[in-house]
Amino acid sequence: MAIRTTCIGAYPKPDYIEIGNFAETDDQDEGSTRAFTYTQDDADQVEENLLVDATRAAIEDQLACGIDIPTDGEQRRENYIHYHCRNLAGIDFVNLTNKVHRNGAAVADLPTITARIEPRGNHFLDRDYKLAQQFSDKPVKLTVPGPLSIIDTTANSFYSRERELAFDLADALNYEIRALADAGCKYIQVDEPLFVRKVDDALAFGVECLDRCFDGIDAGVTRVMHMCCGYPGHVDDDDYLKADPDCYFQLARAVDGSSVDQVSIEDAHCLNDLTLLEHFRQSAVILGVVTIASSRVESADYIQQRLQNALRHIDQDRLLAAPDCGLMMLGRELAMAKLANMCRAAQAIDRA
Repeated sequence: MAIRTTCIGAYPKPDYIEIGNFAETDDQDEGSTRAFTYTQDDADQVEENLLVDATRAAIEDQLACGIDIPTDGEQRRENYIHYHCRNLAGIDFVNLTNKVHRNGAAVADLPTITARIEPRGNHFLDRDYKLAQQFSDKPVKLTVPGPLSIIDTTANSFYSRERELAFDLADALNYEIRALADAGCKYIQVDEPLFVRKVDDALAFGVECLDRCFDGIDAGVTRVMHMCCGYPGHVDDDDYLKADPDCYFQLARAVDGSSVDQVSIEDAHCLNDLTLLEHFRQSAVILGVVTIASSRVESADYIQQRLQNALRHIDQDRLLAAPDCGLMMLGRELAMAKLANMCRAAQAIDRA
C-alpha cells in the first residue's frame, strides 16, 4: 500500500485572482512581518466565475501531481482565518486594532472582537465544498481556522477571559463544520498553528475546544487538525521566527487523546526527532515532507528516504505525506514540482 498524500490548505492563486494571502512589510526595525491583508474584502470584488475557474485549476493541478486528498486551494480566501471570521457576528472589520501576534513574529492591524461571537446564520463552507467536489473524483478536504488561531489573529476588546472566547469560537465553528459534514465533506481540517506557539493554552483549553469544534460529527468524516510552525514574510527567508518544533512532544499525547483522526505536523523545514511519531498511538500523522517557503525542490529520493525513516516509528496505514503547510507563497510551477516529487516518493514506498 502506497502512502497516501494530501495538501494542507492554500494553493497558489492565478494572476486573475487579486485576493492576496500575504502582504510583506519593508519595516525591518521591529523584526516583524505584516502577515495578512486585512483592510478590504477583496473577495467581494472578484467575479464568481473567476473564483470557480481558480478552484477548478487548483484541484486539477493537485490531481495531476497524484494527490489523493486535494483541498479546494482556498482560492476564495484572503487568508485562512479572516475569510471565516467575516461570517461570524461580533468581529469588526472596520475598526482595526494594531497588535503584535504570532509570539512577536508579526504585527498587523487586526479586526476587533467587539461583541459575543456567534455564527451569522448563513452557512458558507458547504457551498465551497460542493463547488470544489464537482471538480474531483477524489474526496476534497475543506479547512477551518481553530479557536486559538482566530484569537491570535484578531484583537479582543470584549471578553475578559480567553477561555470563554475560545469556547464561543469553537461553538460557532462547530455550526459551520456540521453543515460541511451534512453536505458530504469527508475530510474536515481545523488549523491550529497556535498550539505550538502557546502550548500552555493548547493544553489548558485548546484541545478541549478542538473536540468542541468536531462535536456531533459522525464517524464517516475524517477529523483532521493541523499545527505547523508558521510562515515567513517571503520565500527563502531563513531568519523568520518560527515556533519550536520540540513543542510537538509536549502536545502529542493530548492531541492524540482527542477526537481527531489525523494530525498534521511540519517536518521538512526543521527535521523532527522521529521518535515523536511513537507518541501518536491512535491518530494518523500527516508528515510535512516538502517546504512551503523555500525555492529548493526536494527530490523524490530524499522524500522517500524521510518517509521510510518515519515508518520505523509508525505503521504505514497511519502515515500520510503532505507539504509542511499551504503552498500559496510558491508559484504554480514550483508548487507542482514539489507535489509531483512528493507523490512519486509516496507511491514508491509500495514498491520498496
